[in-house]
Amino acid sequence: MYGALDISVSGMIAQRTRLNVIQANIANANSLEDSEGNFAPYLRRAAMFKAGDPAAKTESGRDMGVHVAEIEINPDSLVSRYDPGNPYANSEGHVMVRWWNRSTRWRRRVLMRRTSWRRRPPRR
Repeated sequence: MYGALDISVSGMIAQRTRLNVIQANIANANSLEDSEGNFAPYLRRAAMFKAGDPAAKTESGRDMGVHVAEIEINPDSLVSRYDPGNPYANSEGHVMVRWWNRSTRWRRRVLMRRTSWRRRPPRR
């Protein structure tokens, strides 16, 4: 039987994966090298959810809940930054680094918390 508790658990597992992806994004925000020491700036990742739970044992259970369908890598998250002292700078002194604006991220987080915790008044 696929009940409310199973649906909630699938949502919590998906959100845990999402938070792990966000944690990796924050931890690697300034990483410019891969594990072998080659120039490969860390690209932002995002967890994409999809309805249903493919791990459910019953057919009706597969239609309920949520799961992480994929972890998407955003290749457009790089910007050019002037840093002539960087060993990976090109001939003009520019390095491709990950775009990271803490104030914008903070504003988005505050806005998300406001909209999810507060009930909106009905429209008139």
